[in-house]
Amino acid sequence: MRITIDIDDEILKNAMKLTGEKKKGPAITKATSEFVRREMIKKFANMVMEGGFEDYPMTNDELEAVER
Repeated sequence: MRITIDIDDEILKNAMKLTGEKKKGPAITKATSEFVRREMIKKFANMVMEGGFEDYPMTNDELEAVER
């Protein structure tokens, strides 16, 4: 889908640098996708920690004890 948006030049420059993309469109697509992915992970983690899954096999204490 094509859209027109105003993005601060410095923010766009940083997005291109951080994503490794040389073109604006792919940089914005990659940055937006990564943001959405991280937010979904946060929401899922919150649901797990709050007991949103009654049959989840691990308690909060067990999850915290898992080495990362």
